[in-house]
Amino acid sequence: MASRNFTNLSQALAKGQIDFSTNTFKAVLVSSVPTESNLDTWTARSNITNEVTGTGYTAGGFAVTASVAAADATNNRTAVTFSVSNPVLTGATVTAVGMIIYKSTGTAANDILVTFVEFAAAASSTNGNFSVTLDNPLYITV
Repeated sequence: MASRNFTNLSQALAKGQIDFSTNTFKAVLVSSVPTESNLDTWTARSNITNEVTGTGYTAGGFAVTASVAAADATNNRTAVTFSVSNPVLTGATVTAVGMIIYKSTGTAANDILVTFVEFAAAASSTNGNFSVTLDNPLYITV
């Protein structure tokens, strides 16, 4: 799985708007890969135009847990690992190419986009379980 951070992430971190240890995070499934322009200009969940729809999927997505590792002084970075409880959907009929993880505030206009995770291939379920495996950390580099 490849991931790309939204450009606003560094600014949100610098302003203290994101705390991976205490904030609530969610993910929305998307039907297309965000363009480079989307990664640069989308800042809030309300900007997302490619969220999937389907039976068993609720707009706004599902819960994601963030874990912060110890600082890596050798590589000057800190790993943030996201995990989900699988299956993330049951009885679902959806197809997605990836997901967008965001800090949830409860209001789409204020939810801060963090990273886009692209699946190796489009993932689908037909009236079944939809699971996600997250295996690459998000690195915060200084």
